[in-house]
Amino acid sequence: MDYRTSEGITGPRSEDTLPASAAAAVKVVIVGGFGVGKTTMVGSVSEIRPLTTEETMTQAGVGVDDIAGIERKTETTVAMDFGRISLNERLVLYLFGTPGQERFWFLWNGLFEGALGAVVLIDTRRLEVSFDAVGRLEERGVPFVVAVNAFPEAPVHPMAELRAAMDLPDSVPMIDCDARDRASSRDTLLALVRHLQSLHTVTPETP
Repeated sequence: MDYRTSEGITGPRSEDTLPASAAAAVKVVIVGGFGVGKTTMVGSVSEIRPLTTEETMTQAGVGVDDIAGIERKTETTVAMDFGRISLNERLVLYLFGTPGQERFWFLWNGLFEGALGAVVLIDTRRLEVSFDAVGRLEERGVPFVVAVNAFPEAPVHPMAELRAAMDLPDSVPMIDCDARDRASSRDTLLALVRHLQSLHTVTPETP
């Protein structure tokens, strides 16, 4: 991100520069249906000023975007969200939030390119809006965790019931999350990193 002054561009802000100790950078995508909290998560956890492409919802989306259950939503992501978080001195995650509406799904392929893993955010009031996100990740072979975002007045179900409803295997971690809370969002990303590490752990063969 450039910092502009009256004299022009002076370069990135000091708080936006990558830590000198960083040894690895990983691309992670935050996916899910329309209005599940992707922009909120990126914004709450990013250590740099997040890049968002939120636009005011207009009449163009009437009859196209399903806003059942989120009627008070007034803005929507039309391209992507971007943020960054250093999980420790050596590991940095670049976060890319995907747009939720079906008419913007053509952007997903580019956002998935090079991603090491993903967080699927779900809203228990509208589980079905995240089914396609899960399907696309499975098709591309992108490992993921599922995070149940805490919405006021949203029904609470046992994880086993949610797993069954989404037809998820036991190998896919499911966790509770509050996308508004930085610590909770960070814990979700740590759960994804632990999941990725477990997938890349080589078990020695028994002689």
